[in-house]
Amino acid sequence: MRLRGVAGFAALVLCVGIGTAGADPEAESVEQSGPIRGWHQVEAGTVSAAIGNEGIGTVRTAAGSEVYYRGGGGIPQVLKDEGWGHVGDTDSVRGYVFDAYQWTKTAPATTKMFLATTPAGTSYEYVVPLGADEAPVNSNAYVTVSPDGQWMVAGPLGQVTELFVYPTPILNRATPPTGGALAPAARIKLDRPVRNLQGCDFVSAGQLLCGSSDPNNDLFPTNFQLLRIDLPHALRGKDVTARVRSLGQVPLVSTCAGAFVTEGVDYDPHSGLLRIEVNPPSPCSVDTAVYAFRAGRG
Repeated sequence: MRLRGVAGFAALVLCVGIGTAGADPEAESVEQSGPIRGWHQVEAGTVSAAIGNEGIGTVRTAAGSEVYYRGGGGIPQVLKDEGWGHVGDTDSVRGYVFDAYQWTKTAPATTKMFLATTPAGTSYEYVVPLGADEAPVNSNAYVTVSPDGQWMVAGPLGQVTELFVYPTPILNRATPPTGGALAPAARIKLDRPVRNLQGCDFVSAGQLLCGSSDPNNDLFPTNFQLLRIDLPHALRGKDVTARVRSLGQVPLVSTCAGAFVTEGVDYDPHSGLLRIEVNPPSPCSVDTAVYAFRAGRG
């Protein structure tokens, strides 16, 4: 389905995210709560939670690149009216932007939706019926696209042992070019369970990094882990078994006491920057923290 309002509306969603915080969050000095193995922190800043508390991505076009954000306050009214009231972590490949939406109008939900926005700003909806083994609550927490643009990975909250693989809307010729139905092509079967993944991004064709909002440490030595998921090879639309390891805890830094929430994860292969979003406890949660890392020990 083509999004009503098309190009202007889709462009507005991007510009709100970009214009509010700029290409990079304002740098500031912070204390890091714990090291992330293989990465060192180089920047920290904030973005308004209203437009950035759910996801982060880097979009590259012929004009250059911009960091953009996703939050509940930035969902187009036309999508809210249809029933898509929650957006998750986002991703962009070749100037196309992909978003994961959850159905919130009635309960229980029976579908989820991926929104694909072209470099020209036209958006198309791809609706997926929930499988029998998919929980209707928090069924579409994030989306990331393989570097070749052919495969899209997504998953729900909760404790899971596999991730869903779909042909990427528009970019994969197996999908309808202007929206419509979408079905999973395969699954990534994990060698150990993970809990509450809120954002993922491909670092290479065979590796993803995912931010967990898991408050417990029964699955890994720390809570709120940054997880590395190693695939045996690039995705080919078939089931694969992946190896999961924790790289350590995401930064949990705030003057407010209470519960943190890990959100979006973005890796920009051109700049080499890995960005992770963390929502601090209330009342500090009016702003979302954005941390930037580079590979290496620093």
